[in-house]
Amino acid sequence: MTEKACLELVRSDRTLKQKTVRLRSIPGVGPVTAFTLIALMPELGEAPSRAMAALAGLAPFNVDSGHQRGQRHIRGGRKRVRDALYMAALVAYRLKKPFAQTAQAMSAKGKPFKVMIIAIARKILTLANAILRDQTMYKTA
Repeated sequence: MTEKACLELVRSDRTLKQKTVRLRSIPGVGPVTAFTLIALMPELGEAPSRAMAALAGLAPFNVDSGHQRGQRHIRGGRKRVRDALYMAALVAYRLKKPFAQTAQAMSAKGKPFKVMIIAIARKILTLANAILRDQTMYKTA
């Protein structure tokens, strides 16, 4: 029901349709992720990538005090956006091709699977921000 309403809204608005087509050109990004990004991140395409990662809750924050150095964890942000990007990252990871280099490098360093997926999710968000800012489509190298 909600997805149909989103589709109708996107079909009726030229700007939303262009944004959706651009976002869906990114590997792993489907209609639900595109709708979520458009609806819940209106700043997408207008803010720096680091700010977008913090808004989505994909930026690692430190827990340091004095000489003690803690492990960095992601936190805060917009949970529904983070969830949608996580699912897109899982699909992109399974596609292998566009994000294989990132996954292989992190795997070689012994990083856990979830850390790899979050890194891919952040990459997808950075790509989405750049694509909407520059008004281009995703291009495979």
